Amino acid sequence: MLFEIEVPTGERFQIVDITPEVQRLVYRSGVKHGIAVVFVRHTTTGLMINEAEGGLLRDIKARMKELVPEDAGYAHDRIDSNAHAHLRATLFLNPEVVVPIDGAELQLGTWQRILFIELDGPRRRKVQVMVCPCPEFPGE
Repeated sequence: MLFEIEVPTGERFQIVDITPEVQRLVYRSGVKHGIAVVFVRHTTTGLMINEAEGGLLRDIKARMKELVPEDAGYAHDRIDSNAHAHLRATLFLNPEVVVPIDGAELQLGTWQRILFIELDGPRRRKVQVMVCPCPEFPGE
């Protein structure tokens, strides 16, 4: 089953915890055992699984900005001045994450969250979530 989450962002560089929305879609799908594939079709965004603690999120943003600063003379900036966003997505993020589902629950660790990272906002972005069933093993 393919679903879509709309993620409106209000900042140029923003990290949004989308875990509750993904979990709601798993419930809605009726899948008890399987996987959730979460995917972005935008080249200046990405996904990660990590802790959503405020200090850590500020650290992630600060290090990305330090390692890939804006306005550093990138060739792509001739086109639309967002090369830094493309480079940050390429170097630090993935366009997808895959999370196992068991008992209709995302099998994330205690502090793990599914994080959407906007690198060229503010915008209204779309995240695709495919919930795929897997057969249960006999005897389980």
